[in-house]
Amino acid sequence: MNLTTIDWLIVAAYFLLSTVIGLIFTKRGGESLDEYFLSGRQVPWWLAGAAMVATTFAADTPLVVTGLVASKGVAGNWLWWNMVMSGMLTVFFFARLWRRANVMTDVEFAEIRYGGRPAAFLRGFRAIYLGVAINLIIMGWVTRAMIKILTISLGISPLLAVGICFVVTVAYSVAAGLWAVLWTDLVQFVIKMSAVIVLAIYAVQKVGGMAALKAGVAQHFGSETAALSVLPVRFGPGGLEAYSWMPLLALGVFLSMQWWAAYYPGAEPGGGGYVAQRIFSAKSERDGVLATLLFQVAHYALRPWPWIITGLATVLLYPGGRLPNGTVDAEGAYVQAFVDLLPTPWRGFMMAGFAAAYMSTIGTHLNWGASYLVNDFYKRFLKPDEEDKHYVNVGRVATVSLFLASIVVTYFLSSVEQAWKFLLAIGAGTGLVLILRWYWWRINAWTEISAMIASFVISLVAMQVVPGWLAPEGSPNVDAWVMMITVVLSTVVWLTVTFLTSPEPAPVLDAFYKRVRPGGPGWAEVSTRLGFGRERTPGGALAWTNWIAGIVAVYASLFGIGKLVFGETMAGLIMLAVAAVAFAWIARSFRTDEAEPAPAAGGRVSEAYAGD
Repeated sequence: MNLTTIDWLIVAAYFLLSTVIGLIFTKRGGESLDEYFLSGRQVPWWLAGAAMVATTFAADTPLVVTGLVASKGVAGNWLWWNMVMSGMLTVFFFARLWRRANVMTDVEFAEIRYGGRPAAFLRGFRAIYLGVAINLIIMGWVTRAMIKILTISLGISPLLAVGICFVVTVAYSVAAGLWAVLWTDLVQFVIKMSAVIVLAIYAVQKVGGMAALKAGVAQHFGSETAALSVLPVRFGPGGLEAYSWMPLLALGVFLSMQWWAAYYPGAEPGGGGYVAQRIFSAKSERDGVLATLLFQVAHYALRPWPWIITGLATVLLYPGGRLPNGTVDAEGAYVQAFVDLLPTPWRGFMMAGFAAAYMSTIGTHLNWGASYLVNDFYKRFLKPDEEDKHYVNVGRVATVSLFLASIVVTYFLSSVEQAWKFLLAIGAGTGLVLILRWYWWRINAWTEISAMIASFVISLVAMQVVPGWLAPEGSPNVDAWVMMITVVLSTVVWLTVTFLTSPEPAPVLDAFYKRVRPGGPGWAEVSTRLGFGRERTPGGALAWTNWIAGIVAVYASLFGIGKLVFGETMAGLIMLAVAAVAFAWIARSFRTDEAEPAPAAGGRVSEAYAGD
């Protein structure tokens, strides 16, 4: 692809803007550890929410969605759309509690909720496991996707182009911390969404318009329903049936188990990771809840359709995923489409958009991973009594170190999809523990430790036992069996460990309850002992109705927008009206819900029990 001077100027302007934002916030970000990693806990909800969305819009995301659509039609996206249920749990059940915990990272939570050496071990282990191992795998697959993009589009050394993205990303991440990451995320999200919308318009025009697109994909998939239906099931001669690519067993596991059972970055049961980091940075409980709600709506309902439309167009433009150079790459067809279809200056704009998608994700993961290494390992176990400026400098060193390590990991990843499946599998037995630790006093540090170990070991064994898991094009049933085996057996393990080990000491439980006030029947024994009586959970019954309304709102918005895109105006408007009613219910509950108690934040409680 030949970029003109105008295209290159657009790309250069984007890099310059990102660098300037970093320089603007350098002084503020270096003032304290709280400023560097949490923006002083003064972030408004719209900025925190937009940053969550921008982070999950990585360089690999449009390519993965294109591959799903090309092989399975629009409904193929249920492989990730099923996570809406988990996301809405975070909004209405956990966002408030995370904000009240008043921690710097979700890993620090271990020593708020649990006590003694097991809690300290859990915190340190999760800091290294999540901040280094899991984090590097994620950055590695995002970089691998960016290498594919640059190889197809520019035909130059991908190392050089990725190196430029990394250098600029590290520059603003190192200099200013989270403030720079948040504001560049906002700018990057606007750029990349504009770019993918423009590409979708050009792709539809190239195939002859929306009517021609629908007719073409209907012929390719056998029917318009198979190509364009947003539902993963259909009505056949024998009644309700699943598509061939999504057996009923796999569909049942995805919709009934995966969303609450599996730990996956960005969609953790109970919240966590960089989503929790954004909640911590919000300036109030309400801002934390609204930021997470904005993220769920934009992530699942608003963002996918430009990718989906372009993905459908590639089915007609590059039959069988065969690119002009002779290679077969359904995901790479997305990149080939913008190379073939976009004129100047949109080529430059799209290149800036891909750089933005890459940099927003990498910037967040560098800052997030460094926060674990500094706050939960270095400061906690190695140098606990240094000044904040010392820790900020260590955070900058950690950021650069993670960047260098991720380059190495990139070359050991042969498949993004396999890495994604692997992460889902090894975390499949921990989700319920991450939920229950907030609402059941009997969960202890050994519960969480045993769940992590059991899930990891059992999933590795299941991957070897279940035939076909390592096959590139294995049936979703294989993934479903691995998940079911892992969830069931690991649950037996952690429940057994829970009741064979002692509960957390009463002072630890009391301090946690007074700090967070989770309420509910699972804490009745503790809340009664403290004189609070039997308290309701934050939001009470409204939290459950809001959860249901949130799920309805997101799916109705998603389906309604799709109907409008495909020209089914009346059906689309009806679905959007349903979404509007659901959103109105949520808004009403925010106005009428009584003010929750604002418990004072306490210090880490487990230090008093270091000898336990």
